[in-house]
Formats: sequence, structure tokens, C-alpha cells
Amino acid sequence: MRLFNQANYQFIENRRVTYMLSGIVIAVGMAFMIYNVVSIGSWQNYGVDFTGGSFIQVRFDQPTTAAQLRAALGGPDAPPITRFGEENEFVIRAELTDEEVAEVADGVRRQLEAAFGSRVFEIVRQESVGPKIGGELQQKAALAMLFSFILTLVYLAIRFEFRFGVAAVIATVHDILVTLGFLAAFQVEIALPTVAAILTIVGYSLNDTIVVFDRVRENLNAKGGRRRDPSELVNHSINETLPRTVLTSTTTLAVLLSLFFVGGAVIRDFTVVLILGVLVGTYSSIFVASPALLEIQARFGDSQSAERKKRRPSATVA
Repeated sequence: MRLFNQANYQFIENRRVTYMLSGIVIAVGMAFMIYNVVSIGSWQNYGVDFTGGSFIQVRFDQPTTAAQLRAALGGPDAPPITRFGEENEFVIRAELTDEEVAEVADGVRRQLEAAFGSRVFEIVRQESVGPKIGGELQQKAALAMLFSFILTLVYLAIRFEFRFGVAAVIATVHDILVTLGFLAAFQVEIALPTVAAILTIVGYSLNDTIVVFDRVRENLNAKGGRRRDPSELVNHSINETLPRTVLTSTTTLAVLLSLFFVGGAVIRDFTVVLILGVLVGTYSSIFVASPALLEIQARFGDSQSAERKKRRPSATVA
């Protein structure tokens, strides 16, 4: 089966529309980040992995409401309680000092046993992180993304040319900004698995971009390639790699959608971020990375063509 066998879509001609679309999406995401700073005190909804605290997942064998849990844990002074996963399953989050981390789970268990008895509930999962460790994790997550950009630029500068590396980094930054805007808009909790998903998005987006760039380079190095119109050459390269791009994205999405529907609530946020990343990464490799490569070439030129002009012997006048 060959999809898009003779594809000839004008992706590059419509790049101004996609620039506008990407700009609007990123601007809306940043607006939500600012709103979150005002409303919840942070630009993202950080989980206990980054803020420090305790995450306790409780499952009851009988019908129970969040209001009943809240009353059992101190009423107005109770920590935040939300429904999680299946019916009668809840998550209790408590912000703690380093000294309280070891005590909170035992305290919650004792309060629940006093209110409901010891046989009607089960603590499914318990995570505790001190505030100092949470702050360090925030810094390390940011450094991990920064190093991924630097290594990407270095690798592509060696593998292709420097302009290819810059274009790939621009597309990757685009993907990260769109993803962070989505997380801010829906206040998805940022935990370590979410950071892992974002870094996975970086890898997926780069892989897709490199496939397109590799075909661009092949067409450039073909006979007469550097004399072709750059826009036409890049557009032709995107169309040539379109079957591979679509099939890879489709098969990856099929797996992720299966995880989303049957994987349970524990990995749902992780899966949602990956699904968004595959969609955005596929979009950016076509509509962001390739046009960015053209813009860079238009402003700074083709380094290999410039070197060839320098090596070409000048004509002597008789």
C-alpha cells in the first residue's frame, strides 16, 4: 500500500497561515500561564514531585463521597481531595514541610480508620517528596530540556549544516511551547512522568524533522539540486517523505489511544501529553521546521554554495 504516492501539496506556499496559527496557539497558551500565576500562584499546576508534599490514593469498597472524606480529615482544614480513576477512588494531596513528610500518611490512615473503619478502604499508592527535593527537581527538569536543545543543535550542525540545526531547534521550541500552553490551559498536573513525556516529544519531533531534512539534503546534493528554487525543493522533499510521516504518526497514535482508553487514570496525563506531542511534532516538522529552514537560508545563505563559489577559479580576462 502506497499512500500519497504522487503527493504535490503546496505546504510552503501556505506557511504564512501556519505561522499565524502557531502564533495564536502559543499566545493563548502564554495567556493561560499568566492566568495560572494569578489564580493558583504558579504558571503550571505542579504536582508533589515538584512542590513537595504527599500524594495518597485511596480506594473504598463502599459508596463514598469527597465531602465525607473531607469531613473525616478535618473539614475546612482538610487537604485537597479529588476523585481519581474509578468510582469511590480518591486522591489526597497535602503540602508538607520536610519534617512532616514521614508522618502525614500515618495520620491520614488513622483519621480514615476512625471515621470509616479499617476494612472498607485501601491505600493504593503513596508518594511523599520534601519541598527542597521538589525545588531541585524543577531545576533539573529545566536543565534536561535545555541540554536537549544544545545537543540537538550540535548534532544537526555536524550531521547536516548549522542552519538545519537551528531550524530543528526552532521547531522543537515550538512544540514545547504548544505543549506547555495546553498543560496550563487545562491545569494538567505536572509530575515526573509528565516531564518524561515532554522529553519524549522532543525526541519524536526531532526524529520526524530529521527525516524531512535528510531528504532535503539528498535533493540539494543531487545533480542540479542547488540551482533549483529553494521553496520548490523543500516542498518537494516534504511531499516525498509524507507517506512515512503519516504512517509513523498514525501507528504511534494507535498505540497511545489504546493506552489512553485502557491504561487507567494513573498514566492518563502522561498519555495525553504524548498524544498531543505526536500531533504537534508531525505538524511542526512540515509547517515549522521546513519553513524555518527556508527563512534561515534566505537571510544567511547556503554555506556549501558559498564555499563552492569561493573555490571556483575566477575567469581570466585576455
